[in-house]
Amino acid sequence: MVRLVGGLRPAALLVLGAGWIVYGRSIVTDPTYGRSRGLAGVTRYVPLGALGWVWVAAGTIAVLAALGRRMRYQAPGFAALATPAALWGAAYARTALAGGYPSAGGSAAAWLSFAAFVVLCAGMSEPPWVIEALYVRRGEGPRD
Repeated sequence: MVRLVGGLRPAALLVLGAGWIVYGRSIVTDPTYGRSRGLAGVTRYVPLGALGWVWVAAGTIAVLAALGRRMRYQAPGFAALATPAALWGAAYARTALAGGYPSAGGSAAAWLSFAAFVVLCAGMSEPPWVIEALYVRRGEGPRD
């Protein structure tokens, strides 16, 4: 499997990017009241459907970054994954601090934690066993 995707970082970009595309599509096709209620601070300025397209665009950038053969192409993918999650988390945090609906604090914690996790993953290097499987067996050095 490692050879198929080119490492763990591209695999993370591919899996999360595909998830973002599906999640964004669900927002575009069926914006639910609970979701829009927690994002009222943002949806005053940007319609929820447009925010759904932000998720789709971010997922597409991440998938394209996963398909890039060099590590430097992965940075925009990780940034794209973290951006809508951080936006969602900040909007829910604002709703929670303003005394909005009760589960806004939990949503804020989840989305902000997820954005932080994506940023942490972006800074990780491939484990030695992945580098060996990708490059040493083929007589190459790392591509960057």
